[in-house]
Amino acid sequence: MKRYRNVEIWEFEQEMTGRRRQVILGLDGGTTSTVCVCVPVFSFKDALPDPLPVLSRSVAGCSNHNSVGEAAAEETVERVMADALSKSGSNRSSVVAVCLAVSGVNHPTDQQRMLCWLRDIFPSHVQLFVENDAIAALASGTMGKLHGCVLIAGTGTIAYGFTKDGREARAAGAGPVLGDWGSGYGIAAHALTAVVRAHDGRGPFTMLTSSILRNLKLYSADELIGWTYADPSWARIAALLPVVISCAKSGDQVAIKILFDAVEELASSVKAVVQRLSLSGKDGKDSFPLVMVGGVLEPNNGWDIGKEVVNSISDYFPGVLPIRPRVEPAIGAALLAWNVLMRQSVQKGYETL
Repeated sequence: MKRYRNVEIWEFEQEMTGRRRQVILGLDGGTTSTVCVCVPVFSFKDALPDPLPVLSRSVAGCSNHNSVGEAAAEETVERVMADALSKSGSNRSSVVAVCLAVSGVNHPTDQQRMLCWLRDIFPSHVQLFVENDAIAALASGTMGKLHGCVLIAGTGTIAYGFTKDGREARAAGAGPVLGDWGSGYGIAAHALTAVVRAHDGRGPFTMLTSSILRNLKLYSADELIGWTYADPSWARIAALLPVVISCAKSGDQVAIKILFDAVEELASSVKAVVQRLSLSGKDGKDSFPLVMVGGVLEPNNGWDIGKEVVNSISDYFPGVLPIRPRVEPAIGAALLAWNVLMRQSVQKGYETL
């Protein structure tokens, strides 16, 4: 290890003595939060226990370098990994694999940069994997197997798919400026726009005006301009999603249209991935898993956007198998690493590490 900074993060290791069991770190990093889990390594001759034991779990803030910058993102990731190891009573020498699944990792250069950075932190024996956070979300529904499609809709949104032979494709996930309109941010941004249009006389009256102003403790739609640009962070604006849903439940037609437009946006992302990878087969009827992750897709105050998305997709691909994961994406990241280690073990003829 060639640590040149943040030495204090790892000071807890100095008090550790003796041999410790081998562990895997799985990390799910997003715009809103970053979660790291530490799980034990099991014998590869046995099936994974269900539920999978988690030795520790640690949570930190944003780790998307596009949102907070590379240095801040790296420090968040390093601190949350160290905290997870400390809580589990482990150290870096106990780690056999680390899988980082982080939003904002969109190009091989992003992966290579983070891999080089990780290599300075962990011993040379540790296997390192860096992926987009969508891949961990998919693995959380398929228990570490990369096949099918995942739709994430939280603060941001992305659809990501894999075939059994390793081909992959994605849609959306380019951030708010480039149109992640089915996301929590996209829904809330359209609601704010509707309020401004109604105030100007360019759009219809909407309950969103009074509801959003009351939620933000503002007195006039004019004040929305200052509020929005004072801190235009994605998560801060996405937090208005429940207000939009509440207005839609009360029958506001503007809010209802915004939500149905979001359904179509999310469904179109999945359709694009499925078609590019032929996940539904030549006749469009083959089955494939669709893992659904994120607060936008959860039933919320009488609205179930996820169910509406599945209904839309089913019209095109009747073989779709929607999955709501039983484990969180950070565990999916750990399972990805575990599956790679298991395949390597089988190839080498070993049953355990």
